[in-house]
Amino acid sequence: MMRIEVDYDSCESNALCAAAAPEVFELDDDDQLAVLQPKPPLALCGAVEEAARSCPKRAITLVEDPA
Repeated sequence: MMRIEVDYDSCESNALCAAAAPEVFELDDDDQLAVLQPKPPLALCGAVEEAARSCPKRAITLVEDPA
Protein backbone atom coordinates (compact mmCIF):
# COMPACT_ATOMS: atom_id res chain seq x y z
CA MET A 1 0.00 0.00 0.00
CA MET A 2 1.18 3.51 -0.70
CA ARG A 3 0.59 6.82 1.01
CA ILE A 4 0.58 10.17 -0.79
CA GLU A 5 2.50 13.12 0.59
CA VAL A 6 2.25 16.59 -0.94
CA ASP A 7 4.67 19.47 -0.47
CA TYR A 8 2.05 22.21 -0.51
CA ASP A 9 4.76 24.89 -0.45
CA SER A 10 5.97 23.67 -3.85
CA CYS A 11 2.58 22.77 -5.33
CA GLU A 12 1.37 25.19 -8.01
CA SER A 13 -2.12 23.62 -8.20
CA ASN A 14 -1.83 23.24 -11.96
CA ALA A 15 -4.08 20.13 -11.82
CA LEU A 16 -1.93 17.82 -13.93
CA CYS A 17 -2.19 15.28 -11.12
CA ALA A 18 -5.98 15.65 -11.08
CA ALA A 19 -6.06 14.99 -14.82
CA ALA A 20 -4.01 11.80 -14.35
CA ALA A 21 -5.89 10.52 -11.27
CA PRO A 22 -9.19 12.39 -10.77
CA GLU A 23 -10.36 9.82 -8.21
CA VAL A 24 -7.46 10.81 -5.97
CA PHE A 25 -6.67 14.49 -6.64
CA GLU A 26 -8.81 17.57 -7.23
CA LEU A 27 -8.64 21.32 -6.84
CA ASP A 28 -10.91 22.70 -4.13
CA ASP A 29 -13.02 25.85 -4.36
CA ASP A 30 -9.92 27.97 -3.60
CA ASP A 31 -7.92 26.26 -6.39
CA GLN A 32 -5.76 24.42 -3.84
CA LEU A 33 -4.84 20.78 -4.33
CA ALA A 34 -6.92 18.33 -2.31
CA VAL A 35 -5.98 14.68 -1.90
CA LEU A 36 -9.21 12.70 -1.83
CA GLN A 37 -7.59 9.36 -1.04
CA PRO A 38 -4.27 9.72 0.82
CA LYS A 39 -3.94 5.91 0.79
CA PRO A 40 -5.36 4.97 -2.61
CA PRO A 41 -6.41 1.41 -3.39
CA LEU A 42 -4.07 -0.79 -5.39
CA ALA A 43 -6.26 -0.43 -8.48
CA LEU A 44 -5.40 3.30 -8.65
CA CYS A 45 -1.64 2.98 -8.04
CA GLY A 46 -0.73 3.26 -11.73
CA ALA A 47 -2.74 6.46 -12.12
CA VAL A 48 -1.29 7.89 -8.90
CA GLU A 49 2.26 7.11 -10.04
CA GLU A 50 1.52 8.88 -13.34
CA ALA A 51 0.11 11.84 -11.39
CA ALA A 52 3.31 12.10 -9.33
CA ARG A 53 5.45 11.92 -12.49
CA SER A 54 3.35 14.61 -14.20
CA CYS A 55 3.88 17.15 -11.41
CA PRO A 56 6.27 19.80 -12.79
CA LYS A 57 7.34 20.82 -9.26
CA ARG A 58 7.73 17.25 -8.00
CA ALA A 59 5.47 18.17 -5.09
CA ILE A 60 3.91 14.70 -4.86
CA THR A 61 5.79 11.90 -3.12
CA LEU A 62 4.62 8.31 -2.88
CA VAL A 63 5.66 6.56 0.31
CA GLU A 64 5.50 2.85 1.02
CA ASP A 65 2.96 2.38 3.81
CA PRO A 66 3.04 -1.06 5.47
CA ALA A 67 -0.26 -0.58 7.32
